[in-house]
Amino acid sequence: MKNGTSSIHQRQQQQQHLLSDPNPISHRSSPNWGRFAAVFGRTWLLALLTLVVVLGVVLPDLRAPDGIFGGSKIAVSKWRDYTLEEAVPSVAKNGTLIVCAVSQPYLSFLNNWLISISRLKHQDKVLVIAEDYATLFAVNSRWPGHAVLVPPAPDAQVAHKFGSQGFFNFTSQRPSHLLYILELGYSVMYNDVDMVWMADPFPYLEGDHDVYITDDMTAVKSLNHSHDLPPPGKKGRTYICSCMIFMRPTDGAKLVMKKWIEELQAQPWSNVKKSNDQPAFNWALNRTSAQVDLYLLPQVAFPTGGLYFKNQTWVQQTKGLHVTIDNNYITGFEKKIKRFRDFGLWFVDDYAVLESPLGRI
Repeated sequence: MKNGTSSIHQRQQQQQHLLSDPNPISHRSSPNWGRFAAVFGRTWLLALLTLVVVLGVVLPDLRAPDGIFGGSKIAVSKWRDYTLEEAVPSVAKNGTLIVCAVSQPYLSFLNNWLISISRLKHQDKVLVIAEDYATLFAVNSRWPGHAVLVPPAPDAQVAHKFGSQGFFNFTSQRPSHLLYILELGYSVMYNDVDMVWMADPFPYLEGDHDVYITDDMTAVKSLNHSHDLPPPGKKGRTYICSCMIFMRPTDGAKLVMKKWIEELQAQPWSNVKKSNDQPAFNWALNRTSAQVDLYLLPQVAFPTGGLYFKNQTWVQQTKGLHVTIDNNYITGFEKKIKRFRDFGLWFVDDYAVLESPLGRI
């Protein structure tokens, strides 16, 4: 019994010691613990540092478009009050600006267009005229100062179909914005964002003409075609594309913009006559051509989408000569993206993070 009692007493002492010791498994009782703790600690430290780096790289590109309001009320207020008069001199380079007009549904097209411009080192002179506050904050939170909104902003933020009233309301503001920039004394290139640059267009802006324009007709022209305004078509007007325009701040260019505004006011959208801004632009060109120095850019360099995407024989014959590609002659948001993808001109998926000033938006 004595031995049994002694054994029980020893076990009770051991249990009390374990309960009273806050660190029963210590380096004193485990000779390998120090080495294990050192290695384990370094591993966790490396893992933690890796996680911090990964989050620092990835999180900026995971910002949702609705979390774009700059992170503070001050930033939001600043961009709400940002004016075209402030933005133009801030963004312009050597007296020249590249302008586009974008609503939120077309942010991916904006990004695609920007990637193509960035490859040619002209992105710093791009000013985005935002058609809604979501676009204004989305761009300026990532690329401060490169977007401006001219009130009032349209109501519905949906991808308006070509020919719809929403599309007309969206595009009919263009000449007013462009005229204002000209009045400030700056040259301006306007682009639709369903377009990509394949080469630098500025070397093609020869001479000191007032307005540089592109033909929207699909009939193939000779390589040395005339640079004069083409003759009117069946509807009594020309078919110049309003998707790509370059203007110098001359009286002639301002006259064309004023006439464009007048034509839009004279031909408003209706359910019967589903207008868009391009016929009005052509009427403005036709009615001012005697007073304005117009220059038609070469078709081979600035083809319409109806030629580039539908005449592959011509595309192969003129390979390497194309400067801008316009994704027109097709309607529908998804159809435009698919066609760009089919022709290897949709860059957003693979190059947004590294090549767009907006990152992945």
